[in-house]
Amino acid sequence: MRFSLLISVLRSLGPVVIGISLGFTLSLLSVSWSEDACSPDSKEGEAVSLGKDGLLKGARKPNSISAVNDVTSEEDFQPRIVPYKQIQPSAPKKVFRAKYISTELGMRERLFVGVMTSKNTINTLGVAVNRTISHHLDAVIFFTGSRSRKIPHGMFVVSHGDERLIWNMFQTIKYIFDHYINEYDWFYFVQDDAYTEAGRIKALVEHLSMDRELYMGRPEEFIGGAMEGRYCYGGFGYLLSRSLLLRLQPFLENCRNDILSARPDEWLGRCIIDYTSINCVGEYEGLHYHHYELAKNSDPSKEQSEEFKKALTVHPVSDPEQMYRLHRFFTEIELQKTYDEIAKLQAEIKNVSVVAFEGNRSAQWPVGINPPFEPKSRFEVLKWEYFTEEEIYSCIDGSPKCELRGIDRMDVADVIDTAIGELNKKYMPIIHLKKQQLINGYRRFDPIRGMEYTLDLQLEAVNQKGHSRSITKRVHLVRPLSQIEIIPMPYVTEATRVHIIIPLTLQDRSYVDHFLEVFASNAFETSENAILTFLFIYDPVEAQQVSQNDIFASVKSQITVYERKYPAVKIPWISVKTETPSQIKFMDIISKKHPVDTLFFLAEVNTNINSEFLNRCRMNAINNWQVFFPIHFQEYNPDVAYHNQPHPDTLDLVKDAGLFDRRSFDETCFYNSDYMTTRSRMVADVQENEEILENMDIYEMFVKYSGLHVFRAIEPALRQQYLYEVCNPRLSEDIYHRCVQSNLESIGSRSQLAMLLFEQEHGNST
Repeated sequence: MRFSLLISVLRSLGPVVIGISLGFTLSLLSVSWSEDACSPDSKEGEAVSLGKDGLLKGARKPNSISAVNDVTSEEDFQPRIVPYKQIQPSAPKKVFRAKYISTELGMRERLFVGVMTSKNTINTLGVAVNRTISHHLDAVIFFTGSRSRKIPHGMFVVSHGDERLIWNMFQTIKYIFDHYINEYDWFYFVQDDAYTEAGRIKALVEHLSMDRELYMGRPEEFIGGAMEGRYCYGGFGYLLSRSLLLRLQPFLENCRNDILSARPDEWLGRCIIDYTSINCVGEYEGLHYHHYELAKNSDPSKEQSEEFKKALTVHPVSDPEQMYRLHRFFTEIELQKTYDEIAKLQAEIKNVSVVAFEGNRSAQWPVGINPPFEPKSRFEVLKWEYFTEEEIYSCIDGSPKCELRGIDRMDVADVIDTAIGELNKKYMPIIHLKKQQLINGYRRFDPIRGMEYTLDLQLEAVNQKGHSRSITKRVHLVRPLSQIEIIPMPYVTEATRVHIIIPLTLQDRSYVDHFLEVFASNAFETSENAILTFLFIYDPVEAQQVSQNDIFASVKSQITVYERKYPAVKIPWISVKTETPSQIKFMDIISKKHPVDTLFFLAEVNTNINSEFLNRCRMNAINNWQVFFPIHFQEYNPDVAYHNQPHPDTLDLVKDAGLFDRRSFDETCFYNSDYMTTRSRMVADVQENEEILENMDIYEMFVKYSGLHVFRAIEPALRQQYLYEVCNPRLSEDIYHRCVQSNLESIGSRSQLAMLLFEQEHGNST
């Protein structure tokens, strides 16, 4: 009994005893294996011995830590003074970063094009080459010997100053090394009497590896056959890789001194072969350099050979007209290829859609066009406009019905013709369809896919036997939106000086004080790069009395005050006498007094001008390209807009403060050269009818005669105070009507006018 009790106690306490014993045993063993990390004789700063594995030899004893009261350790410690030396901060190294990421990453453009021309052909064949390839290729530079007196607009011309052909070729290659060798992978050189199909040369380069040393063109034997190898004939152009040019670069001077040749293309070929052992090839890895030699006085439209249709370059081209005919021929070929590819893709999409989950419904009509807009609420539903061949039932002025004219009439006629043509493609030769009339027409603009049309056409169907009958057919058409593209625009800068012209009449004198005050704070005090010019308009009676009673004497006094207040500012004025104020007549006088590169801003005296708008004037008016007609914000009559309320000092762009006056065309930004060019085109019409100068404003003049892009846009930074304008009945009916409507709409909003009428009627009734 006792033995069993003892056994049970040992079972419960045995593991504890064994664990404690094992712990003491291991601790004693570790102490016996350790060595002193530091001997009593060791000094401060001596290194501790390390084992092979880089750890301390032995474990640290618990008493190896020096106590605070340890006298021995205090006596062994010897303090040492370390002198402080201030570290002189080194100048930070300036990090130079490339302007563009592509430069820093070593990325290069694909193709550079150099056109070899001369001063005798640059204005004829050179211009033709530029017009046919420059908008398809990124870099096109024309190289010539002597610079002609007149450089064509929009062309980058490099002149070497010498007519020697070999020297010009040497300078051209040297110019490439100095400016473009690190920016492009391929360099294409061609004469100005050769037509180049830009799309095909780009496609050829896209399939060539950039690290190949390649000299590609039409191979030609050297004259006399004394030298082995072939050079590329310059008439059809040739392609050089960057790798080949870099290999040739150290020997270019040797080629100039050692190689004699009468032809620049032969000289370059001998240079390449002598120092790189690379011959001209017309085919490389299955890619061919197709070319075609054009017969004298041949018509491109009559050329039917496959070699001609596949040509990358055509040579020789005798005149610009032939160049343009070639361009039209090859453009039509490429356009037809595009149409064929589209049709093929559409057929493939239809075939694939059959096995889709939704079947043919998964292929949107038309194939390849974005699906129509799907409204999420009743307010997003797009409305359809109803039209006939003569009238449209949705008018800009709010009228229920108006005549279909202008671009709308052309649009409807084009849609009907297209519908008839597509129906005949589908049913001919079994049935031939002829239009009788348009029964119903609907159209709407879908911002996702374009303009959609639904037409109900009454047609005459004629079969192969000549029998006919009248049928009605409903068709649906889409005029799709094209893909978004970047349109090249000329470079403009915000540093251009703006000449602001302010015409003044007798009725405008009271507004000059406020105008000058605002303009001084926005322009004079900020040193804005602008010149203010007043145009004083006298009628014949006022002009006769100017010496005794000058109606603009007070304005001239104010100008003098501001010139004294701002010594760096000069405010010129011009006086004119006329019975009928006309913008064109005024600008004829002002234009003659300024250089051709002057940027004008024609404004009114109640216009508030600031730097924000002037910068947009500089950016939106582009010389020989675009004129700018801003739509200003017209403030309402404050007595109407703020009836029985205090007038605010500043106004926000809210509906109760005013509106954008779309009927006003008085403010405009344009260059003097554009005005002079446009004005010269009016000479014949003015000789037939002199009243055209009075009946036409500058806006209509630019639209009708300039050929420039007329940029008409909302301008939130341009505001006008309320001013009742006296409309001149001597001007054209259209201008007079716009003036009257502008006056009426600027009085106040409909709700404000209705409130005034309500208060007036309420007051009369009481």
